[in-house]
Amino acid sequence: MERRVAIIGAGISGLLACKYLVEKGFDPVVFEANDRIGGVWNHTIQSTKLQTVKESYQFSDFDWPAFVQEMFPSHTEVLDYVKSYAQHFNLYPYIKFHSRVISIDYVGESFEEMKTWDLWGGTGMAFGSKGKWHITVLDTQTNATEVHQAEFVILCIGRYSGLPNIPELPPSSCSKVFDGKVMHSMEYSDMEKSAAAELIKGKRITIVGSQKSAVDLAVECAEANGVKYPCVMIQRNPHWYLPGDGFLISHLGHLYFSRFAELLLHKPGQNILYWLLATMLSPLRWGISKFSEIYLQWKLPLTKYGLLPRHSFLEDMSSCLISMLPDKFFDKVEEGSILIKRSQSLHFCKEGLIVDGEDKPISSDLVILATGYKGNQKLKNIFRSSVFQKYLVPSPTSIIPLYRRVIHPRIPQLACIGYTGGLANLPSFEIRCQWLVHLLDGNFKLPSIGAMEKDTARWEIHMKRYSGRNFWKSCIGTTNIWYNDQLCKDMNCNPRRKKGFLAEWFQPYGPADYANLADQKH
Repeated sequence: MERRVAIIGAGISGLLACKYLVEKGFDPVVFEANDRIGGVWNHTIQSTKLQTVKESYQFSDFDWPAFVQEMFPSHTEVLDYVKSYAQHFNLYPYIKFHSRVISIDYVGESFEEMKTWDLWGGTGMAFGSKGKWHITVLDTQTNATEVHQAEFVILCIGRYSGLPNIPELPPSSCSKVFDGKVMHSMEYSDMEKSAAAELIKGKRITIVGSQKSAVDLAVECAEANGVKYPCVMIQRNPHWYLPGDGFLISHLGHLYFSRFAELLLHKPGQNILYWLLATMLSPLRWGISKFSEIYLQWKLPLTKYGLLPRHSFLEDMSSCLISMLPDKFFDKVEEGSILIKRSQSLHFCKEGLIVDGEDKPISSDLVILATGYKGNQKLKNIFRSSVFQKYLVPSPTSIIPLYRRVIHPRIPQLACIGYTGGLANLPSFEIRCQWLVHLLDGNFKLPSIGAMEKDTARWEIHMKRYSGRNFWKSCIGTTNIWYNDQLCKDMNCNPRRKKGFLAEWFQPYGPADYANLADQKH
């Protein structure tokens, strides 16, 4: 049978998938809705920087250029780096720009037949069944649609773009009663930088949200308007933030990203001895998290401004909600150009927003909702089949059940790269792409559907245990080495990547450790 592969999205995960497929002799086509590569890095505000040190966010076989000296490069430097990668590996010829995928539909085999399968796709192989995907693509320049066919589809559409999460409010208190302008942070990020600067200049701005985009926006608005028009931040649940310097940022890798650090955690599928060891070491796990919290309370005026999280530092690390604090954030708070309010609910009125416990509205000209995205719904919407949509999100309290965070056990000939994140997404996406092309090339078979579903259930329990209420983010934050070990074993590569006992157990793991996986066998 033919082995046509379609990749949807030319962000970082789509480029990685394309690069590794080409190296294996495939001829993929990449559908990209925009006129450029880079995904979310094309849609950022002026002040956005990389959230991890650049050594932790790089391609395993393509170093950062020497002239990028900053520890946390700007978004333009990141985008230039990604473009250089695509040029270096000649990926542009495989990309069809202005091609928005409207839907995908699996044809050739009935759902009744698929229900009888014991193995994924009937054989456990990527190209084992007779079905095909029909991919409906809209040309955004001509508005014409065309249906393409492929034996395998790789979804690289991400979860933090495209479908904004807008708070639902009663008609009497929704944004329609407000005299000013309301927009989502996605709309603001999509604006030209000069137009965005003009929009916020001289306006009373309120930002709803507590994560990275909200904090970055607040600093940008404060710099534009100062104390004359202070920016108001409304936060429901503050998160832990890291300053760009100091002890914790310098030693974070040793505390959380070494093999020894992962001994302190219960991990999916580990044997009883490791489980008992993690239980015995749980006081040390608690102590490291508490030390991090005490250090940040000493380093930053969190209590003074009502920004002390109620949850542990480990919970934010496990759910990938740790971010870098923008330069001068607390300077802006101290001078009064950023005002912070805590509230569990809010509603609009003619003048602006009213929060819990206050009768006087927050007078506003512009309200920016930095309230995240509906990643699950975005992924569901691309499937024409309601059966596959239900498979993806079986219940509101479940994560999307992806085996190895890539393959849905009951959706054949399809993979998702970029949906499950990590604290440094690029290397996480890269090893998954390497694993996937080994599967596509027939180098290993998947286990039974039942075994895969059992494994995804174990990972869901793990995420709920350590990520708390944010388990739905499906992040692999503090068990990344354990997860990568499973991928390495599938590929028949040695999971122990360091040289020497001490290095293996106590040095942080990074992108360079997973270079050239296929060349290093057991």
